[in-house]
Amino acid sequence: MILPFLASLFESGLVVAHAAHGSASGFVSGLTHPIGGLDHVLAMIAVGLWGAQLGRPAIWVLPVAFPIAMAFGGALGLIGLPLPGVEIGIALSALVLGLMVLLEAKPPLWLAGIVVAAFAIFHGHAHGTELPAGADGTLYSVGFVISTGLLHGAGIAIGLLHKFDWGRSVVRAGGLVVLLGGAWFLYSSIAA
Repeated sequence: MILPFLASLFESGLVVAHAAHGSASGFVSGLTHPIGGLDHVLAMIAVGLWGAQLGRPAIWVLPVAFPIAMAFGGALGLIGLPLPGVEIGIALSALVLGLMVLLEAKPPLWLAGIVVAAFAIFHGHAHGTELPAGADGTLYSVGFVISTGLLHGAGIAIGLLHKFDWGRSVVRAGGLVVLLGGAWFLYSSIAA
């Protein structure tokens, strides 16, 4: 029952949040944009899941590192600096972060932070290139950072279930769903 549902999500237009260049502007657009693409949703939730698995201080460090690095990537996109393989980087973010959650990986905090921040640059760049030329990206950026933070929060809320024996399996299953989604996005990016 769940596999056909997941397959329908991956085949729909909701898979990738990255619209044509120049199609995004304003606070509401920035706020709703990240939830319009399953690739972004899965990666953001995975950041929260992983942070919750790792515990303090990662539970807040990873969700803070992500939007900071995402803003940097967004600035690169805004000024027109090309970043090769953006869609592949976004797909890999879901795949790798899902794998980290599935395996309950516990690297040093600095390494987990670098992994999260590196992937955030790709997400930010994709958002930055979507602003129309000459548009003020401030409100749009604030909107997508807030939305991203809320998705991290959802991941943390689910990730806190890992404290229970049964919850560890639920969180790890969430990592598997994210990993499979990332694998599909990667396949789609390469096949396109």
